[in-house]
Amino acid sequence: MTTAQPEQIAIIGGGFSGTMTAVNLARLSRQPLEITIINQRRPTARGVAYGTRRMEHLLNVAARNMSAFPDLPDHFLQWLRTRSEYDMVPEMELRERFIPRMIYGDYLRGLMQQYLQSPMESAPVRTTFVEGEALDITPNGDGATIRLAVGGRVEAERIVLATGNEPPAGLPGSEALQAHAAWVGNPWQGWENRLPQSGGTVVLLGTGLTTVDAVITLRSMGWQGVVHAVSRNGWLPHAHFRGIEYPDFPPPGIDLADLGLKKLLELMEQHCARLRELGANPAIIVDKMRPHTQRVWQRFTLEERLEFAQRHAARWNVLRHRIAPEIHAQLTTAQLTGQLQVHAGRIEGVKAEGNRVRVQLSGGKALTGDLVINATGPNTKFTATSSVLLQNLLRRGLVTPDETEMGVRVDADHTIIGRDGERSSLFLALGPLLRGTRWETIAVPELRGQARRTAEALLDQPRPVAVEEPVMMEYMI
Repeated sequence: MTTAQPEQIAIIGGGFSGTMTAVNLARLSRQPLEITIINQRRPTARGVAYGTRRMEHLLNVAARNMSAFPDLPDHFLQWLRTRSEYDMVPEMELRERFIPRMIYGDYLRGLMQQYLQSPMESAPVRTTFVEGEALDITPNGDGATIRLAVGGRVEAERIVLATGNEPPAGLPGSEALQAHAAWVGNPWQGWENRLPQSGGTVVLLGTGLTTVDAVITLRSMGWQGVVHAVSRNGWLPHAHFRGIEYPDFPPPGIDLADLGLKKLLELMEQHCARLRELGANPAIIVDKMRPHTQRVWQRFTLEERLEFAQRHAARWNVLRHRIAPEIHAQLTTAQLTGQLQVHAGRIEGVKAEGNRVRVQLSGGKALTGDLVINATGPNTKFTATSSVLLQNLLRRGLVTPDETEMGVRVDADHTIIGRDGERSSLFLALGPLLRGTRWETIAVPELRGQARRTAEALLDQPRPVAVEEPVMMEYMI
């Protein structure tokens, strides 16, 4: 009797999305599989977010909503109880605790070890880890060959693209600064050893979560200089807060996905005003939107999606991607003491000025820094990707941009749609690559569901009904 050969699945990207897709394959598969995870730079499972080695970098979501498994909501809490520093913390306190991201990386590495590196002898799944950059993929018959930068090749019958966030887009003049000691084009690569002496100046381009990380790191290091942070609106992330029960939104009998952008914004503003009258934080409405956001986004017209991304996304992100109260308190202190100065203005260009970098802003204003860090956030124009692999796949039509050009075009089960308009027999995608299709696609509560659904699609275990995973509220009641 001939034994069936294991199906060969390659996952490109070893962050949360790629690792948890592999873990779910190992959990769910009843057939032989050979999985290869191709990962570069960061330790597998940690990725950029959880690869930090600094304990002051905290999760932006409370522990109660950080399980890596959609079907095991308390899994992360139970894992925390195995660590001595958390075993005596009261249950309600632990549920609302914002855990260091480095510890969450330990959690993910533990899952990788349990399911992928130490499987039982009888397990049908075997995993190989390859450190390196995938440069190109060539279809060949029933599968494809993945070419690596180090010269090797990986054969696969199915391929998952879990490449994560892009580095920030370049700024006018930044091409000439790549070798300048005072310029950091990628904030997720080490810059701490390039800090000026205390009394110097750091300029952070952007006021989002990456800038928050940088400010908290500088304070933890005891650096005493001045930090300037600049963005178009000058908005820093808000803190998580203690909310109130508010059952009036969405209103009974109203399907938010039927409203369209204009009516939805009007309805949200009405309820935000009502919450202000009650003395409550209007960001509760953003949280109440969370279980509906992907479906609403998918029902928007292309024009509505583009309008939202251009006119409303900045405000949405400030309210939606909040930070731990203790981190927000540090930012407030830094502003009150004058160490952190936030500016609103459009960044028109950057250029060298001796051993410093000058940042030109709209209105004639300029900032000059001993160290200038591009923290403007991930590049979201897919056709401008800096990935050699993705550019090669685009050129051949093996992947194609979605209508918004924020990511790849995919079907409901994460299967990529090629230039010919057909479902790919090779490729699936998840994570930030689905930004244009799903909008909410970068946080664990969404990614864990995507990882499971991708594994189910690979195993031909489709769900009978497409149900969006409920998402717990972010505020603390």
